[in-house]
Amino acid sequence: MNRVRDAMIPDPVALDASATAQEAGEHLVQPDVRAVYVSDGERFVGVVTRKTLVEQVVAVGRDPRSTPVGELAEAANWTIDPELPLDEAFGLLEEWDAERVPVVDGGRLVGVLSRSVLQRRLAEDEPPTELEAERA
Repeated sequence: MNRVRDAMIPDPVALDASATAQEAGEHLVQPDVRAVYVSDGERFVGVVTRKTLVEQVVAVGRDPRSTPVGELAEAANWTIDPELPLDEAFGLLEEWDAERVPVVDGGRLVGVLSRSVLQRRLAEDEPPTELEAERA
């Protein structure tokens, strides 16, 4: 229970590379969706954000109904392995100053690791300090 696989968010919002920019936009209007992950079959391709859609579709006058997200997806700066220990994963997220990182297993997207979720998870696993134990 101390691996990335145990703390990741499984099944993030993902589209096939052939899906349209309009489909990505429909997901991105939801307040809890910051990115749409793109895969080409079983291979993780990258990420599409609101910024991506504005810069690569709207600003240049492309039709969102016919623009495939595979052409827009930005390669992720980092990915993380699902078997990495949580403390090492947290150290990497801190080093990279990343809030979310795709979890990729053999080239396939299997989840997303969130720094805030990971912080809470690690805090739950820590034994209470003496002061906290005395207060309890």
